[in-house]
Amino acid sequence: MNILVSGLVNTETTAAVRGFPVAYYPIDYPFFGVNTAVSGVAFNLAKALVTLGDTVRLVSMVGEDFPAAYIRDTLEGLSISTDWIRPSLKQTPGSVVLYDPQGRRQIYCDLKDIQETAYPFSPDFLEGVDLVAACNINFNRPLLHMAKEAGKPIATDVHVLTNLYDDYNREFLECADILFLSDEGVGEDYRAFLWQLAHTYGCEILVMGRGSRGAALYQRKTDSILELPPAFAGEVVNTVGAGDALFSAFLHFYGKGWCAVDALNCAQMFAACKITVSGAANGFVTEEEVQRRMKENG
Repeated sequence: MNILVSGLVNTETTAAVRGFPVAYYPIDYPFFGVNTAVSGVAFNLAKALVTLGDTVRLVSMVGEDFPAAYIRDTLEGLSISTDWIRPSLKQTPGSVVLYDPQGRRQIYCDLKDIQETAYPFSPDFLEGVDLVAACNINFNRPLLHMAKEAGKPIATDVHVLTNLYDDYNREFLECADILFLSDEGVGEDYRAFLWQLAHTYGCEILVMGRGSRGAALYQRKTDSILELPPAFAGEVVNTVGAGDALFSAFLHFYGKGWCAVDALNCAQMFAACKITVSGAANGFVTEEEVQRRMKENG
């Protein structure tokens, strides 16, 4: 598949902490517990999709600074083109992720001025594209309507949603053909929330990631909700980036013609492998490795 991925690319520093809440002390020495790498939702998706064997057109914005140069070098090392990475920002966005021994994380994301900066989209961006994975960031709003007009399927992940009519995410909810979100913030009756969401908007596929409890899948063609158990691939080290891994792997397998249930089961295994490693864009495995582990787990 040829997938256009548009969204945030940033640098990310992960730091191991003893636990939450973090107690105050002047200095700590978590040897090999502090690491910096390229991340951001769009980068995570692009790297995962390339690892799985897809062709990716990555669209984003950075500054003209050292982190931007680091990002470009990293992308070139992964054979991901930087042609659509624009140096339009005052500074490149960055994030810091604290994570504890149980894999829980706390994220500080500095978007700089990306939410106020427009991206120069043009129709040629969609030439040869099979699917548009549009992250829920402001500069993607024109892309949603451009993709709709061109008849390109749109996939988006709104991450945490607390109500059905969220002002920030409504445009993404209205345009998505494939919609992902987390169960964080939806309350105890997640099935009712999922059902209402599916019947408020027009997406064909709706997936709610439920962390260690698995995932829930709504399919419009059957108008039903199916609960899937979680996959297990080893000890959890850091759950940051698990949702991005689930989303990207589902797009890969579903885009290859797999049914939604099988695609989501494989996506859960892909995400389970990913969280055995620290770092939002680390721990991705190949399609062959996913299928091998699926067979081992029956």
